[in-house]
Amino acid sequence: MYCLVKSAPLFLAVAVCNGWLFGDFVGKQKELDEIALWPLPQKFQSSAIAFQLSPTRFQIVQAKQSSAGPSCSMLENAFRRYFEYIFGDLKKPEKSRKKVYDSDLVELQVWVTSADPECDGFPSLQTDESYELSVDEPSAVLKAANVWGDDYGTEISDFPRFAHRGILLDSSRHFLPLKVILANLEAMAMNKFNVFHWHIVDDHLFPYMSRTFPELSQKGAYHPFTHVYTPSDVKMVIEFARIKDLLTPCYSGSSPSGTFGPVNPILNSSYDFMTQFFKEISTVFPDAYIHLGGDEVDFSCWESNPDIQKCMVQQGFGTDYSKLESFYIQRLLDIVAATKKDYMVWQEVFDNGVKLKDDTVVEVWMGNKMEEELQNVTGAGFTTILSAPWYLDYISYGQDWQHYYKVEPLNFPCTDAQKKLVIGGETCLWGEYVDATNLTPRLWPRASAVAERLWSDKSMTDVDNAYNHLVQHRCRMVKRGIPAEPLFVGHCRQEYKGL
Repeated sequence: MYCLVKSAPLFLAVAVCNGWLFGDFVGKQKELDEIALWPLPQKFQSSAIAFQLSPTRFQIVQAKQSSAGPSCSMLENAFRRYFEYIFGDLKKPEKSRKKVYDSDLVELQVWVTSADPECDGFPSLQTDESYELSVDEPSAVLKAANVWGDDYGTEISDFPRFAHRGILLDSSRHFLPLKVILANLEAMAMNKFNVFHWHIVDDHLFPYMSRTFPELSQKGAYHPFTHVYTPSDVKMVIEFARIKDLLTPCYSGSSPSGTFGPVNPILNSSYDFMTQFFKEISTVFPDAYIHLGGDEVDFSCWESNPDIQKCMVQQGFGTDYSKLESFYIQRLLDIVAATKKDYMVWQEVFDNGVKLKDDTVVEVWMGNKMEEELQNVTGAGFTTILSAPWYLDYISYGQDWQHYYKVEPLNFPCTDAQKKLVIGGETCLWGEYVDATNLTPRLWPRASAVAERLWSDKSMTDVDNAYNHLVQHRCRMVKRGIPAEPLFVGHCRQEYKGL
């Protein structure tokens, strides 16, 4: 049972140049195809002019008219980071790839237009991520409403098709070291994902070190000191809990079996615990949403417990334990609502008839009858995200990224109003067979296919063209030290960083 899964919007800082400029800024269409922008911008226009970038002459600066000044550490740090991405490990140009440039490009001016650049704030799904990039001698100008805007290009006007573009990673089956998580956040930024959904705990493992209930990780982590996430580690993610005193004692016949199942829903102490714990969560994490789970609950332990059997009769639930689950989830939703947080739930919570707030986000994850579920959820007026076609823990031989790329999230019977309720999707990598040794290459560049589907225009459906671009994008990730697996036979021109 999902005790707590937190969905943390993680809009990473302005991606100045996005790391795809390998020492030169080229405007020719042929070269643009070779550079292979990913995800493809909504609109871009190129010219026959080519500019050179030199690490001794080029700089990234605040535009004079920008509302974000030198005190905006968010941008200043991004400037340094992306300058290093562009020039940090430049090698001598290959003799076979000599280029003739029209002139030098000496600076990129970043112009934040809104009165409040949000340098010290937190992003949300309502954040304006649009940007414009124009390049002309001797400067390029990147224009965005706030520091959360992004960039690419040559003459570009860009914005995301969907607001929610997420990745779910699972540390509840295998502990994921913080450095692995951070490396994948870096890869997310390269691919324009903006939501990190951290499935941090489940019934297998509780690695979050709670300040309010420290015994959770002491009893529930693989190791109480080395395989835990401290509050400082977790500043960029989330958590929940399992403690023996909260869990349902399972029975074998008339005697306790010594094992425990999901949270005991008939004890007031369970809800007292949840109230205190979610109060802590609401102060530790600034995010607007908490993902409460609610899928695939195993009822066998509840069914074996005589006290729960009595409660079922008293409540008039008969033998339908999904009603007991709905009772528990409803209490949990009320507790979370009191913390002023919004919540996401898996589709079963909606399917089981739990009374949901109007602004609840329902995640559709079951592949069978996916279109019918989307129609039902949006038809009821609920905001929806889709993950059903993008479970990357299912692997197959060959280029399965193509299946993810071909998915159209709005391909279900619906009105225009229902389409607007689908705010995006998530790609999920569950951890039963994934740990720090194989997570990153299994995730990338397969997740990149989902990234373009959720960012770029609906018309981007040419798989062959996508392949040509994705091969180059995968090489850029490898060059930056992200061990993304190859799509097919071939090689990367750039040397591998750290590999």
